[in-house]
Amino acid sequence: MIDVAIGVDVGGTKALALVVARDGRVLAEVQAPTPHLNSDNIGGPTADVVTSIINELCSRQGLDSSEVPICIGLPGMMRRDGRLVYAPNLRSASGADLGALLGASLSSAMVFCENDANCAALCEHEWGAARGIDDFVMVTLGTGIGGGVVADGRLVRGRSGFAGEIGHMVVEARGAACHCGAHGCWERYASGGGLNRMTREAAIEGRLPTLVAQRGNAAAVRAEDVTEAAAQDLDEAVVLMKEIGWWLALGLANLTAILDCGHFVIGGGLSRASDLVLPSAREYLADLVEGYSARPAITVTSSLFGPRSGAMGAALVAFERTS
Repeated sequence: MIDVAIGVDVGGTKALALVVARDGRVLAEVQAPTPHLNSDNIGGPTADVVTSIINELCSRQGLDSSEVPICIGLPGMMRRDGRLVYAPNLRSASGADLGALLGASLSSAMVFCENDANCAALCEHEWGAARGIDDFVMVTLGTGIGGGVVADGRLVRGRSGFAGEIGHMVVEARGAACHCGAHGCWERYASGGGLNRMTREAAIEGRLPTLVAQRGNAAAVRAEDVTEAAAQDLDEAVVLMKEIGWWLALGLANLTAILDCGHFVIGGGLSRASDLVLPSAREYLADLVEGYSARPAITVTSSLFGPRSGAMGAALVAFERTS
């Protein structure tokens, strides 16, 4: 029996690779910026970066990449056969068969691909915040918003494998432009990328005067400045984080109406700021969900593993597909 697997979570900002033991222990970690290069070789730059960090992990741990099961978690619409057919937040790999590219570069027949939020959902169900819960939605707040829907203990994949693209629910008609080509998508309001956008707009509109004064001009104010200031109770930053919380709650209310879901696990990069967002989201949820008081309690919890959930879940997929 193979005792370790490698899981890689490729997001819009970074690629994180982990060596994971069968009991969920993380043994080693490497990350690198995600490439967004225009290339005739679709997926090539992404495959090169992922190959590099996997080889680095294997070198550190004394592993042979051709003998270790590997799974790559990718953002976007992934077919059941593992091909990434559309990825608005990773356009340089959109349409690529990354499993085949990586299998060739690593000389391995044990390279698999899965949607990144599905991976995170599997991780939290097996080891984390959804352990013992067979009906929940994993919501990953990163560059965009990903979703993994679990019903009766199993992932809901949909007809083509594209289920869970919850970040592209429209929550504001004719709202902010989204990388997918639509307008008003949920991920433009409640993700890390959404916080970046809303920070820029708030600074320009004069709603972050203290932070603008500190940074010297509106264009220099970053999302990180807002989260740090909100943690220090700066009112203008707290107000903006509560706005993010309202938009998060709106999307969760929509999912509740559609799925009758009683449990949400919030992960991804923005989950690091969960203490600034989730309390207000829970409060707003009571006003936004139809028949809230008539329903069993709805819980909204942070991922147990934060930004690691996707890569850990990818390793779990690698174990399952080689067992």
